Amino acid sequence: MGHRVRAPSRRGFIKGWAGALGALALAGPGWRGAFAAGFPERNLDVVIPTREGGDADRLFRAFTSVWKSHLEAEFEPGFFPGASGRVGYEVYIRKRDPDAHNLLFGNMGPELAVMVVQKPDYSFPKDFRYFCRLDVDPSVLFVAAESSYRTIDEVVGAAKTRTLNVATSRLPHPASIGALLLAEHTGAGFNLVPLSGGRNTIAGVVTGEVDIGVLPSSGVAAAGAALRTLLVWNDANPMADRLDDAPTMNGHFGTSVPPLVSSRAFAIHSRAMEGYPDRFALLNATAKQAAADPAWPEAAAAAKQPLETLSYGGVDACDAAARSMIALATRYKGALSGAG
Repeated sequence: MGHRVRAPSRRGFIKGWAGALGALALAGPGWRGAFAAGFPERNLDVVIPTREGGDADRLFRAFTSVWKSHLEAEFEPGFFPGASGRVGYEVYIRKRDPDAHNLLFGNMGPELAVMVVQKPDYSFPKDFRYFCRLDVDPSVLFVAAESSYRTIDEVVGAAKTRTLNVATSRLPHPASIGALLLAEHTGAGFNLVPLSGGRNTIAGVVTGEVDIGVLPSSGVAAAGAALRTLLVWNDANPMADRLDDAPTMNGHFGTSVPPLVSSRAFAIHSRAMEGYPDRFALLNATAKQAAADPAWPEAAAAAKQPLETLSYGGVDACDAAARSMIALATRYKGALSGAG
């Protein structure tokens, strides 16, 4: 049987969480033994809504290899791929106890877009909150190295005379939204073609099955000389040397588009945050310590994660990113569902 949790008022939650964090800050070197006494009582179970051995799995294992030394607990992953992440979220929210011993490790951008489009029986922030972002991987537009398109202006010019097919890993995705925003701003004609995953998307572009592609930057950078990047949906191009010094949409077109990124982050039941503020404060504090530990970038590099994408973000940063993605996915819901 799971623990029964009575959710306090919002004011009570904020007061309790603030008090817990204050106690942690004042506890001094011996805080670990006295704070959230007895927690964790066992290993932490983590739902990952993608397949074992994928990018999320590698990043999860790299980070928790460092985090476990700060939290003094082991992390046990469970993999639930399916329905673009929806299966994992449903398992976590409906079948895992909200006692802070159960976490989720997901990709905020794509999985929130799926939530908006598919309208499952869970929602943010009612059922879950992200609290530890590990990376920021901007979406990019790219072509095959042999493509006749050398610049983003050439792509836009061609797309004003005929509709270009744009490969994407799946329709509900920040990169897909980037293509829609570019089309809206420039008058270009784009037809989104979901090709089920990053590898298929890159293959579709390289073989000429589609004209251009959109994906997170790390996968495009890893493809090396086979691709040429023409545009980045972020405030800056963090891997300019490996992404052809491609311009950002805001810098090139004078727009004010928010960053369209994939970001892997740990999440927790909202009821666990509210019902166990001391436990959550310990999770939050030790995750931040792990992100600042010099062992973390070393572990990430060993897992072949581009260090330029590492970017810790706490609850506030995660909340802001989630709200931005939900707003954009809602705006383009028709196109992202294939109905627009």
